Amino acid sequence: MAAISEVQDEPGQPPAVTALSLAEVSQGSISREQIITPFDVSGGLDEHGKAKAIDYDKLIDMFGSQRIDEPLLQRFEKVTGHKPHRLLRRGMVFSHRDLNLILDKYEKGIPFFLYTGRGPSSDSMHVGHTIPFEFTKYLQDVFDVPLVIMLTDDEKFFHVQKLSLKETHRFALQNAMDIIAVGFDPKKTFIFADTDFLDGGYAAAFNGNIRELGKRTTNNQIKGTFGFTDSNNIAEFAFPAMQSATAFATSFPFIFGSEPKKAAKIPCLIPCAIDQDPYFRQCRDIAPRLNYIKPAIIHSVFLPSLRGSESKMSASDVDSSIFLSDTNNQIKKKVGKAFSGGQDTRELHREIGGRTKIDVPFQYLSFFLEDDNELERIRVAYEKGEMESGDMKSACTKELQAYVSAFRERRAQVTQAVLEEFMRPRQLIFRGMPSEGERAAAKEKRIRVLEAELAQLREES
Repeated sequence: MAAISEVQDEPGQPPAVTALSLAEVSQGSISREQIITPFDVSGGLDEHGKAKAIDYDKLIDMFGSQRIDEPLLQRFEKVTGHKPHRLLRRGMVFSHRDLNLILDKYEKGIPFFLYTGRGPSSDSMHVGHTIPFEFTKYLQDVFDVPLVIMLTDDEKFFHVQKLSLKETHRFALQNAMDIIAVGFDPKKTFIFADTDFLDGGYAAAFNGNIRELGKRTTNNQIKGTFGFTDSNNIAEFAFPAMQSATAFATSFPFIFGSEPKKAAKIPCLIPCAIDQDPYFRQCRDIAPRLNYIKPAIIHSVFLPSLRGSESKMSASDVDSSIFLSDTNNQIKKKVGKAFSGGQDTRELHREIGGRTKIDVPFQYLSFFLEDDNELERIRVAYEKGEMESGDMKSACTKELQAYVSAFRERRAQVTQAVLEEFMRPRQLIFRGMPSEGERAAAKEKRIRVLEAELAQLREES
């Protein structure tokens, strides 16, 4: 078994949850616990070898996070003046670390920023990928704060042997255009691909934080948190420091100012799927040692595979996913084959009703249908047997076709020029941004650095 991490986050949280420990086979049975890591997601097997749905309550206990409960939702609405997003209302965004502290900061007028990301593994994203991005856009609109989006093309190259760096970089740029089409504010959003940013001349402070984080992280801690073994390559061991560095405002002086002590006081809120939590448990442990604020985190559930709620929708399995590039006909065919909670016969279905908790089309409606009353009407009708499985699939198909069609229209407006603007290192516009004097001083410092580099190049030529 992988070594246990020495890193502790908050009281009551286990020091690590490894892929091996989560997947440990029970003695004397064929049951298998669920696996939730950044690299593998599965609900596990019961004692009969049957696949189980992901248990999110168990994840909260394992990871030591806090459930988003009704009092917190009420406070969110009171503080922001906005109705909670449907994903919050319905428990799809279900867990957090320090969201209450972010609300405290917001009430006091203290600025913070959002950070989320994507590991580009295909040239088109699927609808499951849009869940955290749509929710992040909602948070950006509600709080009126800057957002940093990290595209980890290098991490995918490190971890997936069959992918070249050229391929993952191409995926990153294509995914960036998909992400922009979600509707982010270009004045408040900076998107970067790791390979471009690290080599582009603006990453000195970012690299500094990577080094500080890397120095304070051991191989045993990485093994314990991620389940890595001696067979993993050294780039995989080093990468968590890079993903963590983005959570600190000091990594981006062109956004948050060139005074490190001032930028270090700017908190970060990270909306992400629950499988990304291991990265930020490491980050939260190290942050106080660097005199940084621990990043707050808000977790979403996974959009289930078309095959059932035992696993998430995956870009590597085209038959399990609805892609943003799918046509209306492709969506109809895929939803038609989705796992149903209907009964074996029409008569039995009418007698005892359908099972919405395992019905994939209903679960998709829970994610994408905005109208709470209509969703409840569908649930009741299905569970009473008044709505059949075909009707449920038709309702789901209609909603997904509308969602993807609207996306395609927005995506068509994302030109190369729009992409370049979002990915250009620049000052974002937000409350609490650096003063005009600070920006001018940072610009002069940047000019001096570039002039020195130019002079050195001239000497060498």
